[in-house]
Amino acid sequence: MKAVMTNPRVQKAIEMINEQEAIAFLRELIAINSVNPPGAETAVAEAIQSHLAQAGIRAEVDEVEPGRSNVLAKLKGTAASNEEQRILVFSGHLDTVPTGNIPWQHDPFGGERVGNKLYGRGTTDMKGGVAAMVLAMEYLHRAGIKLQGTLRFAGTLGEEVDCLGAKAVATKRQIDDATAMVISEPSANRPFIAHKGALWLEIVTYGKTAHGSMPDQGINAITAMARYIHELESYSFTYEEHSLLGGPTMNVGVIQGGVKTNVVPDQCTLMLDIRTVPGQVHAAIIDELNELLASVCQPLGACCEIRVTNDLPAVTTAAEHPFIALSQETIKHLWGTEVTVSGVNYYTDGSIYGPHLQVPILICGPGEPTLAHQPDEWIEIDRYLDSIRFYLTLAVAYLGMVDE
Repeated sequence: MKAVMTNPRVQKAIEMINEQEAIAFLRELIAINSVNPPGAETAVAEAIQSHLAQAGIRAEVDEVEPGRSNVLAKLKGTAASNEEQRILVFSGHLDTVPTGNIPWQHDPFGGERVGNKLYGRGTTDMKGGVAAMVLAMEYLHRAGIKLQGTLRFAGTLGEEVDCLGAKAVATKRQIDDATAMVISEPSANRPFIAHKGALWLEIVTYGKTAHGSMPDQGINAITAMARYIHELESYSFTYEEHSLLGGPTMNVGVIQGGVKTNVVPDQCTLMLDIRTVPGQVHAAIIDELNELLASVCQPLGACCEIRVTNDLPAVTTAAEHPFIALSQETIKHLWGTEVTVSGVNYYTDGSIYGPHLQVPILICGPGEPTLAHQPDEWIEIDRYLDSIRFYLTLAVAYLGMVDE
């Protein structure tokens, strides 16, 4: 690592990092409304493609659905054969969550700077991380560094809803040669090596309408759901405590039902968000919740069903993996701090890539995790610039470079 840090060409690449350039590029991405739904990520993909083209790097915009595209780029390595070559993939998503109903003090798409903060939807989650990865690739190229291994970038659509972009990348086998991956989700530049899985369920109870003054003539679907929610409060998951992620969680996110005040409701829908830890089997959880639902509905004469709307596994990489150790060493050399690995509750495209690629996955990005999905979302500019240095240095340390 010391040799990498003191190499003149690496130092040249780091010195090329220009604050005004970096802010301008991030502002360009923030100004593009890629709120999901509907996404419309093609405009972000094309902006990245155009930026890399100006630096002499070819990028491919791959349309997955009308108006929705991934973007893929690479710096090809010089290793003699594919068998000898390491392939590092930088990954990030191009969509954002909606701005919400609470008024913002700063324009969500304005990229306004106040001191050391840049405001806007996606600054933290995660256009800041995406921009930093693209710029790291650009500065490596501009500094004339020839990597022995190949550096890829995969910018994906749809992560905020269903990871559609990552699923397309996996289906098309576009990064199947990867040997390691970094996902720049918000981590305040700390190394995360595990995240929880997501199991989202739509639960529906069906009853029978009747006049509100004669409830005994109907079957109240809301009453059935209320009893189910009460039972959920005492439901216990089967799991083993994870050293970084702890245990699973459950949240009742949405409930809808009823026709009007004087009508017995014949349908009620509940949206349940379950976050799981490694070792839990989602199918087993669904079976248990189905049994619990039936036990509540049958005595009332109500019908019921559970639909799966999102099913993503937990992701974990061994703390002792050499790639993870290298990332910690890189942080230590850059900033002089010892860092321990952590886990995080949110999910990432790693839920798709992990089972598919079977490679170490590091989650490390400049955004502040607690600001994700918040109004007046912001990113610290210093941390954003630091992340460019980190990605650049880690790429050289892992992939190696050609001596000249």
